[in-house]
Amino acid sequence: METLVNGLHHVTALAGDAQSNVDFYTHILGLRLVKKTINFDAPDVYHLYYGDETGSPGSILTFFPYGKGIPRGRKGGGQLTYTAFSVPTASLNFWTNRLHEFNIPFSGPYQRFNETYLRFEDFDGMGIELVAHDNDQRPGWSNGFIPVEHAIRGFHTVTLNEFKVDDTVKLLTESLGHTLVSEEAGLFRFQAGIGGSGNYVDVKHSPNDVRAHQGNGSVHHVAFSTDSDESQIVLQQQLLEAGYQVTPVQDRNYFHSIYFREPGGILFEVATNPPGFAVDEPVAELGKTLKLPEWYEPRRAKIEAALPKIEVK
Repeated sequence: METLVNGLHHVTALAGDAQSNVDFYTHILGLRLVKKTINFDAPDVYHLYYGDETGSPGSILTFFPYGKGIPRGRKGGGQLTYTAFSVPTASLNFWTNRLHEFNIPFSGPYQRFNETYLRFEDFDGMGIELVAHDNDQRPGWSNGFIPVEHAIRGFHTVTLNEFKVDDTVKLLTESLGHTLVSEEAGLFRFQAGIGGSGNYVDVKHSPNDVRAHQGNGSVHHVAFSTDSDESQIVLQQQLLEAGYQVTPVQDRNYFHSIYFREPGGILFEVATNPPGFAVDEPVAELGKTLKLPEWYEPRRAKIEAALPKIEVK
């Protein structure tokens, strides 16, 4: 059977202050700002992409920083509540000390599926985890502050809190090609392809959760990776035949996307791996200048004037 979904592609969330967002993810967590562009649907708001050196699928966390324009969100059912990154086992003490250094409250270490992890939030309340293990062969990237041997490797898993799980499980296994690989205490782990970090989705049965409210610190959507435009079209047709309301293909410059709601209400996306973030600037220059889609170029001066100034320390 053809593998249409490889694993996670990116996670997109809402944020408050843009500079605080940059500081947290580039300086404290050591991710690279790989693209500085705008929300294509709201050009007065940045769209900031963080990831590994090249912004590889499975490493990309993105944000729409709306400033004080929206209130803080609330975690709960019908939401992606925690985004977990992968770090080496020997780096757990390094990250514990680093979180202490920057006065970032955290809890743990905890155990889940025989893995050790720390849990904390960014400045807007978005749920982040660091999972320590030695099965991730992806290279780290050093920002000059964090040694490469301790650097984040990319995503490990995302956790979906669901009031009911059966229909979401059916979607993951029948339409998105995932396999159930572990289960404990109402938590179900699914993997795409051969599995491993970046290919996991954890579904948490949370019938007693409060209903999530979206706002700053909330995940807007999670995107799954597919190899090509052709495999995306196959998935789109399969999802339509399964009864999902799937959008037409959207051109996001760095990938092509389709969107739909999973049964619990979380927005899913399927994004192509090509063309990637080096399509409009060299790898060495990623994230240094504001990149606009061609239809916004005539408005560049006005757009730049409206956006807050940000810098990577």
